[in-house]
Amino acid sequence: MTDKLLHTPLYQTHVDFGGRMVDFAGWSLPVSYAGITEEHVHTRTACSLFDVSHMGRLKMTGPDCERFLNRLCTRNLTDAEVGRSYYTHMCKEDGGVLDDMIVSRFEDDWGIVCNGANRSKIVAWIERHSQGYNVELGDETLDTAMIAVQGPKALELAAGLAGDDIASLKRYRFMMRSVIGAKIAIYRSGYTGEDGLEITAPAGLTRMLAPQLLGKPGKPHPVIKPAGLGARDTLRIEAAMPLYGHELSEQVDPLTGGQKWCVDLTKDFIGVERMRELDEKGLPRKLVGLQLEGRRIARQNCDVYVGDTSVGCVTSGTLSPTLGISIAMAYVPAEHSAVTTALEVDLGRSRVGAEVVKLPFYKRPK
Repeated sequence: MTDKLLHTPLYQTHVDFGGRMVDFAGWSLPVSYAGITEEHVHTRTACSLFDVSHMGRLKMTGPDCERFLNRLCTRNLTDAEVGRSYYTHMCKEDGGVLDDMIVSRFEDDWGIVCNGANRSKIVAWIERHSQGYNVELGDETLDTAMIAVQGPKALELAAGLAGDDIASLKRYRFMMRSVIGAKIAIYRSGYTGEDGLEITAPAGLTRMLAPQLLGKPGKPHPVIKPAGLGARDTLRIEAAMPLYGHELSEQVDPLTGGQKWCVDLTKDFIGVERMRELDEKGLPRKLVGLQLEGRRIARQNCDVYVGDTSVGCVTSGTLSPTLGISIAMAYVPAEHSAVTTALEVDLGRSRVGAEVVKLPFYKRPK
């Protein structure tokens, strides 16, 4: 690991708690602490804290923000409510996904949370298309932190720190709080398939509050435990949440990626022509869930077969800690995408049988 990697405000906390640090999109982040499976199970049953400060955090101001973002984003943001967040994609003219992101409507401005590896690309794309719009873009990534508190006990524990009204927040809504004179934003959202919160705050404040959330290495919090990138990935695969660079990319449009729910084909946005064409003609390939025979894991780019013909490709796979089975997501031709369709996956030394199953693999109990 080089000294050139970016450090999040919680870097020293990760080191102190024994985090195994890795290079992730130019940031030094923990892949695990106690172990991926243990952290995964703890998130599903109690509460874990994830440092997601590597995600890009952009701020847009100006009278044309709504009109401009509606032109760039697949989601319809007309008359967006203050205090609400919207999952959306930003696409190229050919429909390829530049990034998936969360756009939030604040009182006087808009916030954009994008993938860390795509931050520079998205900033450049926004600046390229902003001519003729009265908007200004600021990048707050390095001055702030972002943490995710996830699990069935997350809201109960957060209420003790931020107030009982946290429980009244609906999914994809947020509220503002003032802590020692500094503003923090608390979102009811996450990337694990569990209930929970994502919190953005000034970098210095986050470092100061870390012991309240996690305790100290010699006396850790009795319920909240740190979790790393490994568990975050296995959790999101179980919940069938797409990851940029795996299920989504510039070579995949949102419809093919199974994300039509966040695309409004009735409005004009960059890439809509191609998506309308696909919607009218039908998708030639689809993203599906697979349950594999045995316990071997299908990795990204493993070929999917029908007979002796390679017809598709795995995007993500894991041995599900919650379900105890090998699961994967893959792109296959539409004619082979129906649930219960029998396929095979080439794992390198051999092929194993796989069956198309309904997504998501896991849904949290209500």
